[in-house]
Amino acid sequence: MADDFLLIRPMALDDCDRVSEIRVRGWQYAYRGLMPQPFLDGLSVQRDAERRRARFRDGEDGVTDLVAVRGGEIVGWAAHGPYRDGEVHTGDAELYAIYLDPAHVGTGAGRRLLETVLQQCARHARVYLWVLKGNTRARRFYELAGFRADGAEEPYEVDGVPVPEVRYVKDRDLTSA
Repeated sequence: MADDFLLIRPMALDDCDRVSEIRVRGWQYAYRGLMPQPFLDGLSVQRDAERRRARFRDGEDGVTDLVAVRGGEIVGWAAHGPYRDGEVHTGDAELYAIYLDPAHVGTGAGRRLLETVLQQCARHARVYLWVLKGNTRARRFYELAGFRADGAEEPYEVDGVPVPEVRYVKDRDLTSA
């Protein structure tokens, strides 16, 4: 499955069900062993899709949702927009989420989605993201793309279990943009 046949496009309302399936299955795949299994097992594609459709219809301020399509099937999803924390310069961007159908992990789809996000964020001095501290696979992925942990951590808890997040940043070279 070469990523040569991968199309990255804006998400449409009709994509919400598949994007929710990818998000929920992505959580269940990526966070197994990092979050309580009953929590992961209880995630609902239907509930997620209902929330996603409502947010999509209402228009999330400044949020861009992208999907990766291979062979007519959506295989990945990413969302980005303005950085959401007041402590950081308001002109910065944030990668809110990037998830793949677990069957497409390692095919280049995630890399292409991230490259597209970074191209769309090219006018921002920095791009931030938050990742679970214990998610070594994702951390390696971001580090290979030029992100680095900046020392910021957030406590995060799922069903009483601490699953802290760390912040990553990629400084942009705006002189060549």
